[in-house]
Amino acid sequence: MASRRQANGAGNEGPPGRPTQLAIEDSGIRLAALRRKLIRRALPDRSQAQRRSFQLAFLLLNAWLGGTFYVWVRHIETGTHDRNMLRPAGVEGWLPIAGLMNLKYWLSTGRIPASHPAALFLLVTFLAIAFLLRKAFCSWLCPVGSLSEYLWRAGRQIFGRNFQLPRWLDIPLRSLKYLPLGFFVWAVANMSGDAIEQFMRSPYGAIADVRMLNFFRDLGETAAIVLGFLVVTSVLVQNFWCRYLCPYGALLGLTSVLSPLRIRRSVPACIDCAKCAKVCPSALPVDKLIAIRSAECSGCLECVAVCPSEGALHLALPRWTRSPNDGRLPSWAIAVGITLLFFGIIGYAKTTGHWTGDVPDYMYRQLVPRANDVNHPPK
Repeated sequence: MASRRQANGAGNEGPPGRPTQLAIEDSGIRLAALRRKLIRRALPDRSQAQRRSFQLAFLLLNAWLGGTFYVWVRHIETGTHDRNMLRPAGVEGWLPIAGLMNLKYWLSTGRIPASHPAALFLLVTFLAIAFLLRKAFCSWLCPVGSLSEYLWRAGRQIFGRNFQLPRWLDIPLRSLKYLPLGFFVWAVANMSGDAIEQFMRSPYGAIADVRMLNFFRDLGETAAIVLGFLVVTSVLVQNFWCRYLCPYGALLGLTSVLSPLRIRRSVPACIDCAKCAKVCPSALPVDKLIAIRSAECSGCLECVAVCPSEGALHLALPRWTRSPNDGRLPSWAIAVGITLLFFGIIGYAKTTGHWTGDVPDYMYRQLVPRANDVNHPPK
């Protein structure tokens, strides 16, 4: 018996079996991660203060545009319109389909459209932001995105948390927003330049913005129920509309996949605290990836802001650019980029006379009072 115990003991002192060896190696990796020294960031991150400033500024801008447009419409409807009171062309940012049609017209004819040209330039601006700066329009500028964020933050204050849909439901729901996008792209792609110009110059196309305003002024019961549902779900689930249903966000997300800018994770500097993944509004596994390439990344920089480790998460250009400091960019680069693109492209449109459409004043006086009776032009 003694010799058997000695034999067993000798066997236990020998090299561990494969399962035991794997367990030891895994424990060693975990211990090494735990022992990884945290080098705290030297400077505070101000990206979220900058982002919320942009959100507020754009909300106020849209409120001013909407209020000015409403007053302009009411003056025409009541017959008190002053010709010095101009329609604010910026409201065409709320006409993404017109922007998409005018983009097709511009690409196919080489001419800047005369009807709703601001819709074209605003769409090009937001596409340029998505291409160069990720889907930053959604998290920095979009009024609907900002309101959605305020709603889920309010839900977190009320309920102490936001609800996360199970993965088997979350993934297929995220694909829903690509269905209306695919339909709109297909419909516009099948229109010729002449057909687009004819549509835009029709009475229906000329007052598309007024019809959009009337939709909200004369909100029906079904539409009110749908909007109420979206508000409630946005309180409970982070960015419900943006994540699952917004076709505009889907278009910008696909464009952002081509962006050279990425949020990158430095493995040596990362302490595996997973704070970045917990705070990500798009529920991306930031702590497991080296570079964030997902179309769901909105460039909000919340992951970068919450990271406690110096250099663990950062904006970066591709390595092939051979940029200084390994391509790393400060967080405020997105704020500067948005400002330059927004004012640069819109400033070009205004200085070249391509910002305001050519619909004459007398046509507005005829069409606006009966906007709901104007029929869609025949195909």
